[in-house]
Amino acid sequence: CDIIPANTILAGIEQELHNVGKEMTLREKLRDEQTGVAEAYDYILIDCPPSLGLLTVNALTAADYLLIPTMAETFAASGITQLYDTYKSVKKYTNPALRIDGVLLTRTERTRVTKTIQELTEKIADYMGADVYRTTIRSNVIIKEAQAVQENVFDYIESKAQTKGERVSEASRNFVNDCLNFVKEFVEKEREQ
Repeated sequence: CDIIPANTILAGIEQELHNVGKEMTLREKLRDEQTGVAEAYDYILIDCPPSLGLLTVNALTAADYLLIPTMAETFAASGITQLYDTYKSVKKYTNPALRIDGVLLTRTERTRVTKTIQELTEKIADYMGADVYRTTIRSNVIIKEAQAVQENVFDYIESKAQTKGERVSEASRNFVNDCLNFVKEFVEKEREQ
């Protein structure tokens, strides 16, 4: 498993893509017979910044499926609809085979607000012809802490568990279990298709 997360370096790459003026660059690079990596992996997840710029269009052009992670927050629903508009454009002009895989709720909590947002997300997903994953990724301070120190969340969990004890370990287990449950659900869904 190799991970290349979205980060501030991508801003420079996006500017370079504007200069080159290509929305097919990533697709070509991933699938190139000599330098591409597509054949080496069963799945490639392309983490995009929360914007709808050329980098996102490039990723959608290269993708087979669109997985929409969304925070269980009030204004996140408008982001889904904006992304859906971008999806429709990419599907029409550069990648007619692109399909929406589903919507994954993140940063969920056991509150009435989260339940309301989940219901709204299900309505939006239904409008898009997409499913909402049963698995959710619960809100966890460890994710925010790892982001603050710009560290891979799994490495951060390991280092904090060694210094902070069982409380962090329990929160870490919850996060890891949420991720594993999502991966299982994702793979099962892909096998059914």
